[in-house]
Amino acid sequence: MVSTNNASKRNPTQAIPAKIFHWINIVSLFVMLTSGLQIYNANPVFGGRGGLHIPPIFTLGGWLAGGRHWHFAAMWLFSLNLLWYGIYVLISRRWQHRFVSSKDLKALQKTKNSKRLVYAWHRIAYTSIIPILLLALFTGIGMYKPAQFPWIVSAFGSWQALRIVHFSSVPLVVLFAAIHSWLGMKAGGEKLTESMFW
Repeated sequence: MVSTNNASKRNPTQAIPAKIFHWINIVSLFVMLTSGLQIYNANPVFGGRGGLHIPPIFTLGGWLAGGRHWHFAAMWLFSLNLLWYGIYVLISRRWQHRFVSSKDLKALQKTKNSKRLVYAWHRIAYTSIIPILLLALFTGIGMYKPAQFPWIVSAFGSWQALRIVHFSSVPLVVLFAAIHSWLGMKAGGEKLTESMFW
Protein backbone atom coordinates (compact mmCIF):
# COMPACT_ATOMS: atom_id res chain seq x y z
CA MET A 1 0.00 0.00 0.00
CA VAL A 2 1.33 3.45 -0.93
CA SER A 3 1.38 5.95 1.91
CA THR A 4 -0.51 9.23 1.67
CA ASN A 5 2.80 11.06 1.94
CA ASN A 6 4.28 9.30 -1.09
CA ALA A 7 1.08 9.75 -3.07
CA SER A 8 1.07 13.49 -2.44
CA LYS A 9 4.70 13.71 -3.58
CA ARG A 10 3.78 12.20 -6.93
CA ASN A 11 0.82 14.50 -7.42
CA PRO A 12 0.81 17.48 -5.01
CA THR A 13 -2.56 18.74 -6.30
CA GLN A 14 -4.25 15.66 -4.80
CA ALA A 15 -3.33 16.93 -1.33
CA ILE A 16 -4.86 20.40 -1.80
CA PRO A 17 -8.49 19.33 -1.04
CA ALA A 18 -7.28 17.53 2.10
CA LYS A 19 -5.37 20.63 3.27
CA ILE A 20 -8.42 22.87 2.72
CA PHE A 21 -10.66 20.32 4.44
CA HIS A 22 -8.43 20.02 7.50
CA TRP A 23 -7.97 23.80 7.93
CA ILE A 24 -11.70 24.50 7.67
CA ASN A 25 -12.37 21.67 10.12
CA ILE A 26 -9.87 23.02 12.65
CA VAL A 27 -11.30 26.55 12.50
CA SER A 28 -14.97 25.53 12.50
CA LEU A 29 -14.52 22.94 15.26
CA PHE A 30 -12.68 25.48 17.44
CA VAL A 31 -15.48 28.03 16.97
CA MET A 32 -18.19 25.41 17.60
CA LEU A 33 -16.44 24.13 20.71
CA THR A 34 -15.86 27.54 22.33
CA SER A 35 -19.26 28.95 21.37
CA GLY A 36 -20.90 25.70 22.47
CA LEU A 37 -19.34 26.16 25.90
CA GLN A 38 -20.84 29.65 25.97
CA ILE A 39 -24.27 28.16 25.24
CA TYR A 40 -23.64 25.49 27.87
CA ASN A 41 -22.96 28.16 30.51
CA ALA A 42 -26.42 29.65 29.98
CA ASN A 43 -27.99 26.37 31.17
CA PRO A 44 -25.48 23.64 32.06
CA VAL A 45 -26.40 20.21 30.75
CA PHE A 46 -25.47 18.61 34.06
CA GLY A 47 -26.65 20.13 37.34
CA GLY A 48 -29.07 22.74 35.99
CA ARG A 49 -28.31 26.43 36.36
CA GLY A 50 -26.20 25.72 39.41
CA GLY A 51 -24.02 23.20 37.55
CA LEU A 52 -20.42 23.48 36.42
CA HIS A 53 -19.66 26.76 34.60
CA ILE A 54 -16.84 27.13 32.07
CA PRO A 55 -14.43 30.08 32.62
CA PRO A 56 -15.03 32.90 30.07
CA ILE A 57 -11.51 32.50 28.63
CA PHE A 58 -12.64 29.19 27.09
CA THR A 59 -15.90 30.53 25.63
CA LEU A 60 -16.88 32.56 22.57
CA GLY A 61 -19.85 34.88 22.11
CA GLY A 62 -20.02 36.78 25.38
CA TRP A 63 -23.60 35.72 26.14
CA LEU A 64 -26.19 33.13 25.07
CA ALA A 65 -27.34 34.79 21.82
CA GLY A 66 -23.76 35.61 20.82
CA GLY A 67 -22.70 32.03 21.45
CA ARG A 68 -25.62 30.72 19.41
CA HIS A 69 -24.80 33.00 16.46
CA TRP A 70 -21.18 31.85 16.39
CA HIS A 71 -22.11 28.21 16.97
CA PHE A 72 -24.61 27.89 14.16
CA ALA A 73 -22.52 29.92 11.70
CA ALA A 74 -19.62 27.52 12.32
CA MET A 75 -22.00 24.56 12.09
CA TRP A 76 -22.97 25.53 8.53
CA LEU A 77 -19.32 25.96 7.58
CA PHE A 78 -18.45 22.58 9.12
CA SER A 79 -21.42 20.80 7.51
CA LEU A 80 -20.78 22.20 4.02
CA ASN A 81 -17.10 21.33 4.38
CA LEU A 82 -18.00 17.73 5.21
CA LEU A 83 -20.43 17.61 2.29
CA TRP A 84 -18.04 18.86 -0.38
CA TYR A 85 -15.18 16.69 0.90
CA GLY A 86 -17.48 13.67 0.98
CA ILE A 87 -18.39 14.32 -2.66
CA TYR A 88 -14.68 14.72 -3.51
CA VAL A 89 -13.80 11.42 -1.78
CA LEU A 90 -16.64 9.68 -3.64
CA ILE A 91 -15.78 11.09 -7.09
CA SER A 92 -12.03 10.58 -6.70
CA ARG A 93 -12.68 7.04 -5.40
CA ARG A 94 -10.48 7.78 -2.38
CA TRP A 95 -13.17 6.15 -0.25
CA GLN A 96 -11.67 2.79 -1.26
CA HIS A 97 -8.59 3.62 0.83
CA ARG A 98 -10.24 5.63 3.62
CA PHE A 99 -12.88 3.39 5.15
CA VAL A 100 -12.71 0.08 6.97
CA SER A 101 -13.09 -3.18 5.06
CA SER A 102 -13.12 -6.86 5.92
CA LYS A 103 -9.40 -6.95 5.07
CA ASP A 104 -8.70 -4.52 7.90
CA LEU A 105 -10.65 -6.62 10.39
CA LYS A 106 -8.74 -9.73 9.29
CA ALA A 107 -5.47 -7.82 9.62
CA LEU A 108 -6.26 -7.02 13.26
CA GLN A 109 -6.64 -10.73 13.94
CA LYS A 110 -3.77 -12.18 11.92
CA THR A 111 -1.09 -9.72 10.86
CA LYS A 112 2.01 -8.88 12.89
CA ASN A 113 2.98 -6.08 10.50
CA SER A 114 2.84 -2.96 12.68
CA LYS A 115 2.37 -0.66 9.67
CA ARG A 116 -0.57 -2.72 8.43
CA LEU A 117 -2.14 -2.60 11.88
CA VAL A 118 -1.81 1.20 11.98
CA TYR A 119 -3.56 1.48 8.61
CA ALA A 120 -6.35 -0.84 9.80
CA TRP A 121 -6.93 1.13 13.02
CA HIS A 122 -6.83 4.39 11.09
CA ARG A 123 -9.56 3.21 8.74
CA ILE A 124 -11.65 2.03 11.69
CA ALA A 125 -11.31 5.45 13.34
CA TYR A 126 -12.04 7.23 10.05
CA THR A 127 -15.18 5.14 9.55
CA SER A 128 -16.44 5.36 13.14
CA ILE A 129 -16.36 9.17 13.19
CA ILE A 130 -19.02 9.37 10.44
CA PRO A 131 -22.02 8.26 12.57
CA ILE A 132 -20.71 10.38 15.47
CA LEU A 133 -20.60 13.52 13.29
CA LEU A 134 -24.01 12.76 11.81
CA LEU A 135 -25.41 12.32 15.33
CA ALA A 136 -23.87 15.63 16.43
CA LEU A 137 -25.35 17.44 13.41
CA PHE A 138 -28.71 15.69 13.75
CA THR A 139 -29.08 16.54 17.45
CA GLY A 140 -27.77 20.05 16.81
CA ILE A 141 -30.45 20.69 14.21
CA GLY A 142 -33.06 19.41 16.66
CA MET A 143 -31.86 21.91 19.27
CA TYR A 144 -31.56 24.74 16.73
CA LYS A 145 -35.04 24.34 15.24
CA PRO A 146 -37.17 22.32 17.69
CA ALA A 147 -40.43 23.86 16.41
CA GLN A 148 -39.62 22.86 12.82
CA PHE A 149 -38.22 19.42 13.77
CA PRO A 150 -40.16 18.26 16.86
CA TRP A 151 -39.76 14.64 15.76
CA ILE A 152 -36.01 14.90 16.41
CA VAL A 153 -36.67 15.89 20.01
CA SER A 154 -39.27 13.11 20.29
CA ALA A 155 -36.79 10.57 18.92
CA PHE A 156 -34.59 11.14 21.99
CA GLY A 157 -37.44 11.20 24.47
CA SER A 158 -36.99 14.71 25.80
CA TRP A 159 -35.22 18.02 25.27
CA GLN A 160 -32.77 17.26 28.09
CA ALA A 161 -31.89 13.85 26.63
CA LEU A 162 -31.28 15.51 23.25
CA ARG A 163 -28.92 18.04 24.89
CA ILE A 164 -27.02 15.28 26.72
CA VAL A 165 -26.51 13.27 23.51
CA HIS A 166 -25.37 16.39 21.63
CA PHE A 167 -23.03 17.39 24.43
CA SER A 168 -21.63 13.84 24.63
CA SER A 169 -20.65 13.91 20.97
CA VAL A 170 -18.10 16.67 21.69
CA PRO A 171 -15.55 14.58 23.66
CA LEU A 172 -15.93 11.80 21.07
CA VAL A 173 -14.96 14.21 18.26
CA VAL A 174 -12.03 15.54 20.31
CA LEU A 175 -10.94 11.96 21.05
CA PHE A 176 -11.14 11.10 17.34
CA ALA A 177 -8.97 14.12 16.47
CA ALA A 178 -6.33 12.96 18.96
CA ILE A 179 -6.39 9.35 17.72
CA HIS A 180 -6.41 10.48 14.08
CA SER A 181 -3.32 12.63 14.68
CA TRP A 182 -1.54 9.91 16.67
CA LEU A 183 -2.17 7.24 14.03
CA GLY A 184 -1.04 9.67 11.33
CA MET A 185 2.22 10.13 13.23
CA LYS A 186 2.62 6.35 13.55
CA ALA A 187 1.96 5.84 9.83
CA GLY A 188 4.13 8.58 8.36
CA GLY A 189 5.71 10.63 11.11
CA GLU A 190 5.65 14.40 11.34
CA LYS A 191 5.98 14.84 7.56
CA LEU A 192 2.69 13.06 6.91
CA THR A 193 0.89 14.99 9.65
CA GLU A 194 2.27 18.32 8.45
CA SER A 195 1.35 17.47 4.84
CA MET A 196 -2.32 17.61 5.86
CA PHE A 197 -1.95 21.35 6.54
CA TRP A 198 1.10 22.72 4.72
